Amino acid sequence: MYPYIRAIYMMLKGRSMHGLDVYGTHVSYHRAWPWDTDAFGELNNGRILTLFELARWQSGVRMGMMRKVIKGRIMFPIAGVSVRYRKRVPTWQRYRVQTRFLGFDERFVYADQSMWQGETCMNQMLLRFAVKNRKGSIKPVEFLESLGFGTDKKTLPDWAQNWVDADATRPWPPTSGPVYDN
Repeated sequence: MYPYIRAIYMMLKGRSMHGLDVYGTHVSYHRAWPWDTDAFGELNNGRILTLFELARWQSGVRMGMMRKVIKGRIMFPIAGVSVRYRKRVPTWQRYRVQTRFLGFDERFVYADQSMWQGETCMNQMLLRFAVKNRKGSIKPVEFLESLGFGTDKKTLPDWAQNWVDADATRPWPPTSGPVYDN
């Protein structure tokens, strides 16, 4: 089940934090609760994606975009993601999530998120998302302008740009192999 109460708590907590520049790094602190873990007693890979999402929302609150999002019925559909799961996050363990926006292009905003315990990175995610409302897509530069942020395009790090370029070579829709019924 989606952690609605935790989402509300994080957004309310974000309101009491200092403002954040669009390219600043947001840090949030969490604990791996029993309902977040799988049968092996570690943070579930699906829950990790949800916890990253909650951290992105909290960073958006700190950037001052929530009124605009609610009023304009803005949505941020995920358009691609690459995750590295490297270390277990056992039940009860405290960890921090670092969220930073890397840049944008004509269609998408790119972000980097990672989970840390001390100096050890537990996992990391690179993602891209679109900005949309009921009428359709909104160019990221227009959305940033509406929030009062500078709209200078920041060059994506090489590793992120390489992912964008490689993903552009994948066929869509994907080809389907033979289907075997049981």
